[in-house]
Amino acid sequence: MSYKITCESSADLNQDMYKKLGVPVIPFHIILGDKTYTDSIDITNDELFKFFEETKQLPKTSALNDFDYEEFFKKELEGTDGLIHFCISSQISSTYNHAVEASKKFKNVFVIDSMSLSSGIGLQVMYATSLRDKETPIEEAVELINARRNNVQISFVIDRLNYLYKGGRCSALSLLGANMLSIRPSIQVKNGKMIVGKKYIGKIHKIIDKYINDTLEQFNNPDKSICFITYSSATDEMLKVARETLKSKNIFKKIYETTAGCTVTTHCGPNTLGIIYYNDGGEISK
Repeated sequence: MSYKITCESSADLNQDMYKKLGVPVIPFHIILGDKTYTDSIDITNDELFKFFEETKQLPKTSALNDFDYEEFFKKELEGTDGLIHFCISSQISSTYNHAVEASKKFKNVFVIDSMSLSSGIGLQVMYATSLRDKETPIEEAVELINARRNNVQISFVIDRLNYLYKGGRCSALSLLGANMLSIRPSIQVKNGKMIVGKKYIGKIHKIIDKYINDTLEQFNNPDKSICFITYSSATDEMLKVARETLKSKNIFKKIYETTAGCTVTTHCGPNTLGIIYYNDGGEISK
């Protein structure tokens, strides 16, 4: 039985990676004022940041609905026997529920609640394609994917809390205190939800190494095959520190760098950077 792996644009792999992996993508829609754009296709993060700075309005994402998924699944089922589709965490967006409803109209369409976001989904997509390439039966592949999803270590540090505040994810007092004291909080995804982790003080590029060291110490049973550095935007200094810190550990065989799409960036703002890997000692064989 042949099958495809598909996902939403919120998985935050780049277009070359999707093409190489053979993964079709259904994009989210980004709304800036009265205009609607297609995530990662006709809008960039810089345009999103510019809109926020000029209007002080938070860009919005438009959840994919049942009809969107029906059309997508119908198209992607052509020439194959089944689909494994990945959604952003059901605790963050309603798209998973819509995808499940649409999947009921087809045979052999399995919808995965990634319980994650950004490259945390992308990591699972890569694992799924490795199972597909080994011709793992689709039902077995779904079981293996779901068994690993809670072991995805996804976290990031945020430069400023303005976007989280506008999105109702932090209070005005927290925003004021963080900006006054130069507090850079880390955010972790746990049980599909974003929670506050350690808080760092100082300029963003100067705390990246501390964040990475703390993360590797806390989540110290990594799948050594792949790690992601993912960012909404980043200065040269931030990227240099992140690369050098990870490479100095000599843990991961491959370190991929990806830019978060507008769906994720809408909620975290500029100069947000994180590392993502499986923390279960396993391996993604490619």
